[in-house]
Amino acid sequence: MLRPLLLALAAIEILAPDRLVARGERLAFENPDVGRLRPWTLPLARLEGVAAIWLVRNRETAWPGVKPLFAVLGLPALLQPRAFLAVALETAYENPDAIEPKPWVVPFTRGLGLCYLAVALWPGRPEPSSDARIDRP
Repeated sequence: MLRPLLLALAAIEILAPDRLVARGERLAFENPDVGRLRPWTLPLARLEGVAAIWLVRNRETAWPGVKPLFAVLGLPALLQPRAFLAVALETAYENPDAIEPKPWVVPFTRGLGLCYLAVALWPGRPEPSSDARIDRP
């Protein structure tokens, strides 16, 4: 169930990142028309979509290497959501000081950080041991 949803969101991010960003701006900012995206923001959104599809398709081999990234992003988002948000806005927008996030954005950032840490720390499916593979007649 989660896999098709992630693939659909990744496809939207690849095919129409401008629409996805505009929708996010309307949801998250008091003044959504003020922000001026940096030239790399939409290409990086597309790259994120490609990475998400790659991760879903290669989760068995790729997941262990990607999990630490979730921790690296999740910890500051959880502990310092305002600073994390300021860095994110600075990275994506030419005029981050002009953007006014809605009141729910900071608590949401903290919750997202918690989710990222949970993903990073989640042990995942246990690997079947060689003892469990006993051939039966």
